[in-house]
Amino acid sequence: MSQRDVVAELRAVRVEAPPELRARVRLIAAAAEPPRRRITLRRALVVAVPLAAALAAGIVALTRPSHEQTGKQFAAHGSAAVGTELAPAAAPQRKAVVVPTPAGRATIYDETLSLQLRDARAVSDGVKRALAIAASLSGYATSVHASSGGGQATADLVLKVPRTNVVEALSRLSQLGTIVAEQADVTDAQAGLNATDRTIARLQRQLKKLRAQEPAPAKQIVQLERRIVALQRSEAATRLRAHYATISLRLSTKPPAVGVHHGHGPLHGVVVALTWLGIGALYALAVGGPVTLLLGLVWFAARAVLRRREEALLSRP
Repeated sequence: MSQRDVVAELRAVRVEAPPELRARVRLIAAAAEPPRRRITLRRALVVAVPLAAALAAGIVALTRPSHEQTGKQFAAHGSAAVGTELAPAAAPQRKAVVVPTPAGRATIYDETLSLQLRDARAVSDGVKRALAIAASLSGYATSVHASSGGGQATADLVLKVPRTNVVEALSRLSQLGTIVAEQADVTDAQAGLNATDRTIARLQRQLKKLRAQEPAPAKQIVQLERRIVALQRSEAATRLRAHYATISLRLSTKPPAVGVHHGHGPLHGVVVALTWLGIGALYALAVGGPVTLLLGLVWFAARAVLRRREEALLSRP
């Protein structure tokens, strides 16, 4: 008999254990302490939750700007804001700038001047002094509007001063307070006046010829007369406006300082810590939940396979 035949016969022979031995094995299996599970649901949660929290913290740390960079940005913006606020107060007292105008030409001069005064009473006194200055220079006020409340006051005046006295007027008005803004607009009106004079002269010659006709065309004469009168009125208004300089004066108190909150309360650190803990918990649930579920399914599947194998082994006769 060859070796292969021996092996085949041995495999074909089924050795049966005696009934006493089977009963003893069942008793030992029933009385034995169940094996400790290597992978439990609690252990899976203990490993998965910290891992997910660490991953979430890493993502938040990478996406959140650093405190140093935030501090630099705040310092840059804060410095710019403080510089802008302190510029008017630090500027020395100066006089209003007067734009020179050519002599012998009709010029329309408009000046806008804003002054800052210490309090509401100074604004009220400044209005009176501004009106007195305009009157002393053969000028007058076309409008005055003043308001006050809560320790703040504002006054807007429109003054007309002869153009020959505008330098003196601006020099005296600028001494009422601190100049915070000014603007001067100068427009030459002489060219327009010269053109209007030529048009009026031409129309007057035409009117003279029409009056010399027999019979005189009354309708055309009336139209020319109305046109000449309108041009003369427009020229007179322009010359009057060029004779007086317009000064728009604004007097106001210093605006109230806006309080800037620096620093945080004593519980700010606790709030920040709880906020980031909550964010970490959300990331842990989002990332660790699927991982924990997958580990649980794997554990239940492995446990079921082991139980089936044990039951199949013990159920053999």
